[in-house]
Amino acid sequence: MLPNLMLRLARLLLGVVRSLFLRRADLLLENLALRQQLAVLVHSGRRPRIGGADRIFWMILSRWWSRWSDTLAFVKPRDRGPVTSNGLS
Repeated sequence: MLPNLMLRLARLLLGVVRSLFLRRADLLLENLALRQQLAVLVHSGRRPRIGGADRIFWMILSRWWSRWSDTLAFVKPRDRGPVTSNGLS
């Protein structure tokens, strides 16, 4: 319990320090991106499903904001290692 609490506090502190150095526009766009992902997660349940409107949102955001991929939480591909000749890792 205590190590988990300490890790959460450390993450919170790093987030606060990081936010001191970011521009307000970056913080607003990051907040928007994280809220969109949370909305998808709440709407689709345990396994998030990204629909057409979500794809359009990320296409527009990627054109406006260079750091858009830093905020991706659940759509990052997992590192599965090298793909073998039969297509399995």
